[in-house]
Amino acid sequence: MVNRSEEQDEKLLWVSLAGIPGVGAQTFCQLLKAFGGPGDIYAASFRQLNQIVSDSIARAITQGPDDDALLATKDWLSQENNHLITLADADYPQSLLEIADPPPFLYTKGNTTLLNQPGIAIVGSRNASVQGEKNAEAFAHDLCSYGLCITSGLALGIDGAAHRGALRAKGATIAVVGTGLDIVYPAKHRDLAHQIAERGLIISEFALGIPSKPQNFPKRNRIISGLSLGCLVVEANLQSGSQITARLATEQGREVFAIPGSIHSPMSKGCHQLIKQGAKLVDCIQDIVEELNLNRISLSDPQVDEKQAGAGYEDTAASKLLGSMGFDPISLENLVALSRLTVSEVSSMLMLLELEGKVASLTGGQYQKIM
Repeated sequence: MVNRSEEQDEKLLWVSLAGIPGVGAQTFCQLLKAFGGPGDIYAASFRQLNQIVSDSIARAITQGPDDDALLATKDWLSQENNHLITLADADYPQSLLEIADPPPFLYTKGNTTLLNQPGIAIVGSRNASVQGEKNAEAFAHDLCSYGLCITSGLALGIDGAAHRGALRAKGATIAVVGTGLDIVYPAKHRDLAHQIAERGLIISEFALGIPSKPQNFPKRNRIISGLSLGCLVVEANLQSGSQITARLATEQGREVFAIPGSIHSPMSKGCHQLIKQGAKLVDCIQDIVEELNLNRISLSDPQVDEKQAGAGYEDTAASKLLGSMGFDPISLENLVALSRLTVSEVSSMLMLLELEGKVASLTGGQYQKIM
């Protein structure tokens, strides 16, 4: 029987091999197919290795693992809830085995059973609107009631809102990050990251100490989509990481969903483009439920019915003001003209509606109704 120390040493060989310059996911998998586990790869001769990889990589492998360089990883793995899940492990996510370039292993922090729970990715802009974040949180919350794990990237904006929605529903959520797991990025999400580690799962294919780099995130995105049955894009501009995730989801045979928005908003243009390209237009959770053929389960923290919550505004001046607002940003002056109320009345009611979460104040003196 293999003891924990021997098992950890075997795991460290995976980390060591991945740390050799030039050994990416595809090269690693080629070596595994040719020789077996990392121990067998390190035992191979230069000539054998050179038939699969370049001279420099073969030479680096024959020099053996750098034990000193692995001390930090060994210490990290000894801490509670920290794991390294490899392709050889039974709990490696089966959905990632379906993609073209599965990561050879994943650093994980939290509940690893979530890796094989059916899930959906929710992604979108870091510079999301108030309504966009509200939509992401609401969809994540409600999709948890169908047993789905909410997967996203821990970024500001839509990602963070999706994770919060799942946590509020007491559902499952996975954060796939583009740094080593000893780094929290962005720093503003430190508390959120701790909540996810305690109640969900944070994963990364990047070694400890790897900081945030632009080239990390497209690689990270293939895991977000690969773990999921489908990908919901809430808000995105035409050139965004969310577009990359949606494209990867399509290539991986996953469903792509997009929420439409105002034709005047740059944050809607990416979603509109996806819809033109074949993504399913989504304006309610039932659109996703029907496409994925989901069955509802009991939700431990049911959401208050929004229509009931807003009933108190009926037959009031505030209701009249809300009725004058579409869902595009609008100025105070235009609100006064549309509602036929005074500037003083509109200003005071906007303040009240903002406190109630019905209206958001935007830059440039604009206001926007929140659904």
